[in-house]
Amino acid sequence: MDRAEVIASVAGDLNATEQAVDAAIAKATTLVQAMIGARTALSLSPVAAAEAQSKAMEAIAALGAARSAIVASHEELAKDHRRLGWGTYAIGILDKPAETGPEQKPVGRLRAV
Repeated sequence: MDRAEVIASVAGDLNATEQAVDAAIAKATTLVQAMIGARTALSLSPVAAAEAQSKAMEAIAALGAARSAIVASHEELAKDHRRLGWGTYAIGILDKPAETGPEQKPVGRLRAV
């Protein structure tokens, strides 16, 4: 493997990891939504399954921390890439939304913060 192939491989794995964490967050939030919907549909008290719901929300918070860490890893890899003078390499989604600040428009049900 030459340098470009090695870098592209790492970039592909990084992109796949970012997507997997985002997918896990989406699934976990769907779980909490389903728990609330089920409680409502069954006419149960908000106290019912409160602890289980709380644990699911703790998992979402942990996934949020994981997402922050993988994004920070991405930024550090980009810095190292530039510092080593390896030029520009692109892999994954190339039409990333522009970073315009806090007024970013929501994409689907999620919104950039």
